[in-house]
Amino acid sequence: MLAPVYQFADVLRDYHRKRTQAPDAALGRRGEDIAHRYLRRAGIVVVARNYRMASGAGEVDLIGWDGDTLVFVEVKSRSTDEYGAPDRAIGHAKEASLFRAAREYIRHAKVAWDNVRFDVVSIVFTTPPTITHSRDVFGPSVA
Repeated sequence: MLAPVYQFADVLRDYHRKRTQAPDAALGRRGEDIAHRYLRRAGIVVVARNYRMASGAGEVDLIGWDGDTLVFVEVKSRSTDEYGAPDRAIGHAKEASLFRAAREYIRHAKVAWDNVRFDVVSIVFTTPPTITHSRDVFGPSVA
């Protein structure tokens, strides 16, 4: 019964974002909303969205707890998969940015690297949207 309510809320938010943000930014925010809801249904407790370092040098889309594991999630969205899967857009610079932000967050949260995981949620806006959740994509040992 809640699904129509969420869909209606998504339509309203998307309409507002398209009027106030660049199209790519609006699509990205819509993807983050969908990923957030998807992860909650998968049992991950989301504790932060769009976490930025104090210096602004790194950003993480979603942070949540999957049991005892702190999960840092990068969300990538595309309107089509014509140019490949969305997660292919994550390069070394973005990985480094994720690690910097994660390092700062876990220092404040006092979590060990052994309890950290990096996931990617890819969303292609087909009807309905195609969601791919890739777990443990990057290793904290690289950080």
